[in-house]
Amino acid sequence: METETKPVRRPGKSASANKARETDQKKDSPKDSKKSKVGDDTQQTERDPELKYGPMPRFPHQRVWTRAVMILALLTVVYFSYKTGKEVPLARQHEILHQRKQPLECSDSFKAEVEHYPGCVPEKCGRLISDSLITAAEAQAMLEIAKRGLNLGGSLGGASILDLHSGALSVGRTFINMYLTEKGKNIYRKSDFDTYKQVRMKIHRAVAQNFKISPDVLYLTHPTFFSRLTNLPPGTEHDEYWHPHVDKDTYESFHYTSLLYLSDYGEDFDGGRFVFIDKDNVNSTVEPRKGRVSMFTSGKENTHFVERVRSGTRFAMTVSFTCDPKHAISDPNGKVLKRVPK
Repeated sequence: METETKPVRRPGKSASANKARETDQKKDSPKDSKKSKVGDDTQQTERDPELKYGPMPRFPHQRVWTRAVMILALLTVVYFSYKTGKEVPLARQHEILHQRKQPLECSDSFKAEVEHYPGCVPEKCGRLISDSLITAAEAQAMLEIAKRGLNLGGSLGGASILDLHSGALSVGRTFINMYLTEKGKNIYRKSDFDTYKQVRMKIHRAVAQNFKISPDVLYLTHPTFFSRLTNLPPGTEHDEYWHPHVDKDTYESFHYTSLLYLSDYGEDFDGGRFVFIDKDNVNSTVEPRKGRVSMFTSGKENTHFVERVRSGTRFAMTVSFTCDPKHAISDPNGKVLKRVPK
């Protein structure tokens, strides 16, 4: 008969082993915790650069400046887009044009406004160039009138204006009333104002005829002025003539704009072309020619700018018209008016 041998249980050994294992776990626990913490910190550092490289630099009104930089970047893109747009010559300096038309659809805002004035709604918006409207003698007479007055003053920058209606003349950083000065009060004769009126009436009739509106509901309006542009850097905001704009937005009274050029592109000056900004990144350019008349509707359909003059002197006369009789003005006569630009 075999004897059954039973394992002998030794009390205390198992408890001792368990205790040892617990002790080892306690010893390992801080290390594991530390490793876990280091791992978490590494991930947090990767997520937050400030923990790795220190706090990010900040400055007052950071959000405002950030937005300003973004807007400036957008404007830069727009600026170079139209500057580098495809050019289509509407009128070259060496061409002699009887009439060259470029019809356009009226902008919604322009059409909605002129519809308030019966007889003044154009059959079609657009632009027209003519070299046969004003004679060479008339153009020369207008140039001499412009030079005579502008020589009494002049802006600090490259753009000077003279308004025969109000007597406003650019002088330094501001304007004076030329008719109130000793040299300016008798600078023009009646024959000068008669020539001015004769030229203005020719342009008036041409605008009405071209856009199929009644001349009786078309009025001369303010401002109508001579301009002299050079390559001098701007001295005031008035000297920055090269920014794209819409005449109707700049001058509320404008409905039809006309320009009489009094000097020649490529001969009397370089740069200074008139540029219409059209759809699909296309620019239609007009090269000034002495005696050339450009006329166009003043709405957004004719957004435009003038290139900066690179050399020489560019002379022109702006003659503006309105459909609103409240904004009508008379032809100049040399009498002192109170309205002078600020």
